[in-house]
Amino acid sequence: MSQPAAHPDPAANAPKDDEVTEEDSVNDRAVAAYRLSVQAGSPLSERKLASMFGPTSRRWARTRIIEARRLAAPGPECEMPASGEHAFAPIHLFMMTREEQAALLAWLRRPKVVWSTVTEQLEEHGSVQEATAGALSAQGALFDIEPADDVQRAAADLERWEHAGIRMISVLDQEYPSNLRMIHQRPPVLFLHGTIDQRDAGSVAVVGTRQATPQGLDQARNLATGLAARGVPVISGLAAGIDTAAHTTALAAGGRTVAVIGTGIDRAYPAQNAALQQEITVKGLVISQFLPGAPPTKTSFPMRNAVMSGYALATVVIEAAYQSGARMQARLALQHGRHVFLMRSLLQHDWARGYAERPGVTVVDNAGHVFDGLQRLAAQSAESTELVWA
Repeated sequence: MSQPAAHPDPAANAPKDDEVTEEDSVNDRAVAAYRLSVQAGSPLSERKLASMFGPTSRRWARTRIIEARRLAAPGPECEMPASGEHAFAPIHLFMMTREEQAALLAWLRRPKVVWSTVTEQLEEHGSVQEATAGALSAQGALFDIEPADDVQRAAADLERWEHAGIRMISVLDQEYPSNLRMIHQRPPVLFLHGTIDQRDAGSVAVVGTRQATPQGLDQARNLATGLAARGVPVISGLAAGIDTAAHTTALAAGGRTVAVIGTGIDRAYPAQNAALQQEITVKGLVISQFLPGAPPTKTSFPMRNAVMSGYALATVVIEAAYQSGARMQARLALQHGRHVFLMRSLLQHDWARGYAERPGVTVVDNAGHVFDGLQRLAAQSAESTELVWA
């Protein structure tokens, strides 16, 4: 039986240029402004928030307020004002039923579905049934179609993937990574192969070029060895070069590593890393935001970099040219409020010299300097009591 289009529209989701990522930055600043207003005891209204970051709509402002509610949540629910314009229903996190998972998967497979809209609808309504009913009213809500061939097909696929060790979670699931919830580009679903570990909240992404120099490979290996020895998970993208060095060294040192990939989770790219990907599924975790079977595209890797940046607490760039995904990840990490470490050798590039002057960026000479910087970040963070860098 032929399957429907199983992959998201990359053009609707990928960070393409500074204009798109600047929009993400405005969204993040609006969320921060609302959170500060709540802390001060005077929550901003939708109208006021929209005017501060205009021209924007009240619907846009309400979405930012919903995001702020989620970020403020210490547990499954978010405590926010209980009356007035700010009295929204709390977002409940739960474990989806198979019927809900199948409905969500079938929704994502429908033509012209923008995944960021799916994320917003899920978080606003708090359930797959209500979100799909609202978004698909013109086409017919998935839960109201009996029998629903697309839902049945999705349920069969989910069962087949689970037999292969692959799980799907959504932004409504408690297992959805806490760090990733804090960024604008959070995908509505993740596919996981391996073991989730709470230590990943304090993980560090190690990224760089596929055409790495011997010096760059040594730096990546030294860094991964030190992070593993300190119990810090190493995050990378399973690409050739720096990524491969970071993953293999972390595993060899007995540490945890997580691969965030730019294809469907059942594909290996590059093919020569198939054995490494399989080892990571056994000893760590492989993550993809793309439906199984999705091929690599020119937009899937920028989307992967956004998720990798959001998943990790900090990003270390070893080697990267201007057009590289590692350079893009450094930019995204800063917009996500993550710290960025640049190896001093990168300062030969104009982009790196410009980044080095920005807040949240530290230029380092070696792995030891990265560890020192991480220790300072942990000491400065009010939420770092469970993080141990040394």
